[in-house]
Amino acid sequence: MLFLTLTAAGAAAAQRPLEEFDRLVGRLAGMTAVTGYEQGMVDTLLALVPGAARDRAGNAVRPGSAGRRRLVACALDEPGWVVGGVRPDGWLTLRRSPGPVATLRDQQLEGARVTVHGRRGPVPGVVAVRSIHLTRQRADRSGGPFTADSALVDLGAESSDQVARLGVEVLSVVTLAKRVHRYGDGLLAGPHLGRRAACAALVHAAGMAPAGSATIAFLVQQELAGRGLAAVAGLSGPFEETLLVEASGDGPGPVRRLDDGGSATRASGLGRVSRLALPVRYAGSPVETVSTADAAALAAQIAAWLGRDR
Repeated sequence: MLFLTLTAAGAAAAQRPLEEFDRLVGRLAGMTAVTGYEQGMVDTLLALVPGAARDRAGNAVRPGSAGRRRLVACALDEPGWVVGGVRPDGWLTLRRSPGPVATLRDQQLEGARVTVHGRRGPVPGVVAVRSIHLTRQRADRSGGPFTADSALVDLGAESSDQVARLGVEVLSVVTLAKRVHRYGDGLLAGPHLGRRAACAALVHAAGMAPAGSATIAFLVQQELAGRGLAAVAGLSGPFEETLLVEASGDGPGPVRRLDDGGSATRASGLGRVSRLALPVRYAGSPVETVSTADAAALAAQIAAWLGRDR
């Protein structure tokens, strides 16, 4: 009986770190870091990673010790939208955030719940759709795909003054509503969840790794031609070796190690570049899905990379 009790206690203790990691993934997945507006999430990471500080570019960076010229990094930012204008009747127009144009991403907005991040906190809203009853007989009813320029956001306000009282203004950040869903056998789904889970794995690995084993960076403005990574290379480099932690849209499968750093190999000061790719299902959709077991395996591989000798 005593043996069975000890065995059960040991299993519970082994399960506890995985549950804590699962909560970390869910916490980061529910946060917003639209390109150019990542500093709220950077503040959170500075609290989660002891020894990290904000560099001049806004990245969260924990430096390695002298002589350890290695870097491991993940991107924080996500594409999104900003308020382009406030109409007198209280409706909002939208503009895309800086970064690559993706028409399919705009189409996810049509009829979707969104969150507008104003000065007084997040405000829920919905993107209006054209009435099929009023457009059924119109010759222009098939006037091309829905875009951000087509969007009108309803916050429930009836005037621009009411919108202002909500703390919403031009350039307030707009995202799809972040609803993280757990389903199946340890699966999590939500917007941009792959990138968030990859960064959660790096946070977890940083807590397990020896101090100073490598420079650890959480990158802002990667959607703008990799500005965050270039800034870390310039401010904290040069490095002899760089490991990029990212999400891969190739579907289910094991975490993959790729020795081709992709476009990052063109950046100076990074040395030999490789990638660890977290498998993601339905990449780029509002239900981007990752396995927490895969994310935990990614964290273990990062920790092993941090712990090995040069």
